[in-house]
Amino acid sequence: MTSPIPYIRDFDPRYGELVTLSPNVRRLVAHNPSPFSAWGTNVYVVGQGVVDLIDPGPGQHAHFETLIRALGDEQIGRIFVTHHHSDHSPMANRLAAHYGCQTFGFGPPVTKDVGGLVQMEEGDDLDFTPQVRVKDGEIFTGQNWSIEAVFTPGHTSNHVCYAVQEDHGLICGDHIMGWSTSIISPPDGDMGDYLHSLQKVLDRRFKRLWPAHGAPIKEPAPFISAYIAHRQARNAQILDLMKTGETSITAIVPIMYADVDKRLHPAACHSVLAHMIHMVKTGQIDCDGLPSLDATYRLA
Repeated sequence: MTSPIPYIRDFDPRYGELVTLSPNVRRLVAHNPSPFSAWGTNVYVVGQGVVDLIDPGPGQHAHFETLIRALGDEQIGRIFVTHHHSDHSPMANRLAAHYGCQTFGFGPPVTKDVGGLVQMEEGDDLDFTPQVRVKDGEIFTGQNWSIEAVFTPGHTSNHVCYAVQEDHGLICGDHIMGWSTSIISPPDGDMGDYLHSLQKVLDRRFKRLWPAHGAPIKEPAPFISAYIAHRQARNAQILDLMKTGETSITAIVPIMYADVDKRLHPAACHSVLAHMIHMVKTGQIDCDGLPSLDATYRLA
């Protein structure tokens, strides 16, 4: 039996405040709580004076004013985005125009021809394209800090985390979250890529993870290991249910996610689809045509 994920659900968002997390990292939580964003989006400020901002958050005018007020006399030198979802990137262009700086990210999503198009409640920010496209392993230096882009596809095809090297920590977006598992929604989300990216981060042995929603993860190794084991257990659970005769995602989700808020079941269907696609690719199951939310599945 796998160890449960040691979720961290005790969190005070302290809306409107810049909270110091490490010598080079501060956090401000946007006031956009939802079933998908928990308390809201964590906006990270790296450095002092002329700072780097990571995941500027939603496009609400009140959020813009809060950020400007919290930064005071400090200036933004660069704006980094982990991925293109509407709780992460919409404020990027407005802040960049206000401070006269550029936006950075991995690039637009790479949609794959598998699984059918599904739209998440959090939505895609189709208006955002980074002015500068980062590369995996690329390093950006500040006055007393350096940020490394760590490409982590899976949650989305263009997801990238940012390592603050001097603080031995990773600003990890929606790749890993302390309060919940991350949603993998095809066709942009890919379970195989996600598992590879989890292992990639685990191998880096960061001392801290700073996710886009909720509290810091202070013991990354056991947490990520539990995350990986959880996904492997989900694969096994799906196979077990299929052995009992369940052949559709809509039948499997209410059983697998019986203890989860039903408002999240549509998202859970997308995550199960991601597992199905992965298991079709790896030869464990099969279906007629491309895997989709409506397909009928069978053991290979």
